[in-house]
Amino acid sequence: MSNQDFSNQQSPSINTMNTSPVSYSIRIVLCILFVFFALSPVKQAYPSEYAVPNDGSPYTNLKDVPVGGIVHVPTGIRLSSGDLIDVVSGARVIYVGETHDNVSAHRVQLEIIRALEERFPGQISVGMEMFRRSAQTQLDAWAKGLLPSREFKSLFHENWGPGYNLYAPIFDFLKERNVPLIGLKASRETEDHFRKDEMGDYPEMDFNDVYHRAYSMSTFGGHTEKVEKPYRMLTLWEESMARTVSDFLRNDRTGQKKLIVLAGGFHVQYGFGIPKRAFRRIAHAYSIVLPTVVEVPEEIKEGREMEIEHVSIPLYAADYLWKVDYELLPDKRIRLGVMLKEEEAGLRVRGVGDDSPAQRAGIKEDDLLTEVDGKPLAVVPDLADYLQTKSSGDAVRLKLLRAGKIEEVTAILSQATPAE
Repeated sequence: MSNQDFSNQQSPSINTMNTSPVSYSIRIVLCILFVFFALSPVKQAYPSEYAVPNDGSPYTNLKDVPVGGIVHVPTGIRLSSGDLIDVVSGARVIYVGETHDNVSAHRVQLEIIRALEERFPGQISVGMEMFRRSAQTQLDAWAKGLLPSREFKSLFHENWGPGYNLYAPIFDFLKERNVPLIGLKASRETEDHFRKDEMGDYPEMDFNDVYHRAYSMSTFGGHTEKVEKPYRMLTLWEESMARTVSDFLRNDRTGQKKLIVLAGGFHVQYGFGIPKRAFRRIAHAYSIVLPTVVEVPEEIKEGREMEIEHVSIPLYAADYLWKVDYELLPDKRIRLGVMLKEEEAGLRVRGVGDDSPAQRAGIKEDDLLTEVDGKPLAVVPDLADYLQTKSSGDAVRLKLLRAGKIEEVTAILSQATPAE
């Protein structure tokens, strides 16, 4: 079980709990990089003749395409969403990238999932970077209706962190249509063993793709020994996801089932991440669709820009680019100000923020929260989701156990500041 800070329930889906500093740094950098690689001030690393123009889109600059426009990258031809579904229908695997906190990208993902499920009912599965391979038993139980919603939300938090609401419409559709959900990433134990150079159940790994290495190293700030570890961890992530894709294909004896992979754009852009690594394991037809942001609103640029070394990649960015806006969820982030750990009898308080609603209500470290407004608290999302139905200034009643005695307190909620 993991500690959670309720100050950041609507922030980009980066989980700082139970995550090594290396893994945390990689996820932050990749999330920022995918959006701003073409937009940031750059230094050219290789001669321009080695690059595909427009950052991998030779015929079309997406700045000239309206939002919602879809481009077939190798030809520059514009497509309707129906045309796109027609052409990707021949693929066994359809990769749809994302910027994790961009609602518009997730709408594109859902539109593609819905269209393919309607065309191939019962033949579609969805694989997600946000879940680990070790979560598959629970994911299967959820698909069968055997895992309660609150436990599924807790599973998401444990595997990925905050950000459940970004994917909620996708989860609702998968549940409604009984579409199998597959966890792609390596287990946390595998990552820990790998980080410590211990023996483990590792996938076959290729560290020698010159373009993947150059592109990745540009995000980590050079080619020194210091950034080799983040690169190796990135490779483990992508090889693990690729192994899951190849396992899906091998286990489908009908040859008819299709897998839609939802992963960060960095892992599918240019094809040298998950797609190439999966194809190395088993030859198959695949397509890459990349929801792409061209211009980021000024009000959300802060914290999302970085100066990077631009590398010239002689590859198409994707098979299809789908231009989208950068849209965030409404930033409510209603704040209680506690760090929590799940226990069998409730939520154990592991920390209380200074001048927080929890502190003003008299909540103390080591209290065990059992109810909020009469609703039982079994897992962290029980409280997190309930708080997001409230507004700043609302009062909530919390039942807690302290030194063996049951007490009740009232907390007046507030909205987190951008710095929190």
